[in-house]
Amino acid sequence: MRAGPQAAILGDGGRLHLQHGPIDLIIEAQAGPEAVQAAYGAAMQRFDGLLETLCEELSLLRSPQTADSPPARGVVARRMQAAVAPYAGGHFITPMAAVAGAVADEILAAMHAVAPLRRAFVNNGGDIALYLAEGEDFAIGLVDRPDRPGLFARSHVRAGEGIGGIATSGWRGRSFSLGIADAVTVLAGNAAAADAAATIIANAVDLPGHPAVHRVSASSLQPDSDLGERLVTRDVGPLTHEDIATALRAGEARARGLIDGGLIRAAALHLAGVTTLVSTANTLLQPKAA
Repeated sequence: MRAGPQAAILGDGGRLHLQHGPIDLIIEAQAGPEAVQAAYGAAMQRFDGLLETLCEELSLLRSPQTADSPPARGVVARRMQAAVAPYAGGHFITPMAAVAGAVADEILAAMHAVAPLRRAFVNNGGDIALYLAEGEDFAIGLVDRPDRPGLFARSHVRAGEGIGGIATSGWRGRSFSLGIADAVTVLAGNAAAADAAATIIANAVDLPGHPAVHRVSASSLQPDSDLGERLVTRDVGPLTHEDIATALRAGEARARGLIDGGLIRAAALHLAGVTTLVSTANTLLQPKAA
């Protein structure tokens, strides 16, 4: 029998862990004790049944988003569609590109609706929905790979800067990528928007046809992948300095286009030890400390 949603307060006494199937959330709310208790209760209540509701529309959510795509029924599914809608037509993208961020956004919204919080975040495998009340801030370390994390940049987000979501994509992450970026981290208005944009930018960091890049069809690794037969990156061999610069320039151009279009606030691109920062404000992203 498949286990249902699991909930636990972590050993540090301040964070909530929610897990069901592939969804694994670490949640922290900062406020008075009664407000935190109410927020965590709302998170658990909203989490119950969320995965099943998404699965009911999985066929639609794994299909490429187009201008003619039918609207989803579920609230989280509609968040996913809204996040990828700006890219429909110009890029291959499915609503699944925003699933982690959309789930984080939904749980955070449920918490914020019932309690006056100072700070709160919902971390869904590295894709984070963030709430900051007036005067609050949040420090973030950006890491290049989940299996062997190494800091490649930093961010210090303050209330009022329009940042409600942080997401990372890259070929070393838990999802497949069409590009070769080790990591692309995006700051945006919500986590679903950051999630979708990170996918788009990470796909753009690429060297098509380069012999050092090993690719296989997504379906050969995961038969039900929304990417189907598209080639995804499985390994990146040694690259020259010019190779790295070329791939990062392509990603930077895509990121600047999304910033100019008002879709994101900042992006940090990392490939083979080299980092490119693109931002609307110099304070949003900083290189790692020496």
